Amino acid sequence: MAAADEQFRPRRSVLYMPSSNARALEKAKSLPCDGLILDLEDAVAPDAKADAREAACAAAASGDYGRREVTIRVNGADTAWHDDDLRAASQAGPAAIVVPKVASAEAVHALVDALERHGAPDHTTLWAMLETPRAMLHAEEIAGASERLSVLVMGTNDLVKELYAEHVPGRAPLLTGLSLALLAARSTGKAVLDGVYNDVKDTDGFLAECRQGREMGFDGKTLIHPGQVEGANAAFAPSEEAVEQARGILQAWEDGRGSGVVTYQGKMVENLHVESAQRTLTMHEAIAALD
Repeated sequence: MAAADEQFRPRRSVLYMPSSNARALEKAKSLPCDGLILDLEDAVAPDAKADAREAACAAAASGDYGRREVTIRVNGADTAWHDDDLRAASQAGPAAIVVPKVASAEAVHALVDALERHGAPDHTTLWAMLETPRAMLHAEEIAGASERLSVLVMGTNDLVKELYAEHVPGRAPLLTGLSLALLAARSTGKAVLDGVYNDVKDTDGFLAECRQGREMGFDGKTLIHPGQVEGANAAFAPSEEAVEQARGILQAWEDGRGSGVVTYQGKMVENLHVESAQRTLTMHEAIAALD
């Protein structure tokens, strides 16, 4: 349990923040999100890229964001800003560098080489955004390409566009891709974050999508508005009932050690139930430590 506690990091709510907006960067210091993605890509206009890069790197290196996991999203490899972004972000040493549109193991290898070449500290990992059909079909190769890659991030808006699909309740057009990415993450021991929900005024729809993501197995959700943080935190944390049940299972397992058959509330308890209960308590304790 101790080793699991040390390795587990809650990522229930990971909020994109435009690095060109000084007010947003300041507000992020007080938000109860588990992680921040200081954005240099979609949220930043071309003529503001250089200033945003400087602001994001200063913020990431400041130590002013407490227990939040601070990452920087660079511009994609096909843009003029990519190399400068990678160099500056590596030297700033955030918790991770988030790269959009990663679609192959070769791209991961190139990114890891660039981080090492630019002097990124060991604690700075790589988060790969999966946003295209090709990425979904090669998700396991991408996830397993490097130990430095720690998190897969779903880019659902771009995936919808690439599929010629539509945003619909239940996300039926995306379920195959989401499932492939989840399988890849779990088979390689990586974390995986669900994509964003676009309508910040549709609370019911957002919460339904959070529940769906949690039920599918995602570790948390990427967000575009501070008002979404509380809902994601609740959805991706174990419920009080789940925590109580996990404690009961572990106690029954301990009490019945050596008896051959262990039951809890009339149901047989096996190793797989014990492992799930341990993970639930690990999550609960890690979240409690943050709070």
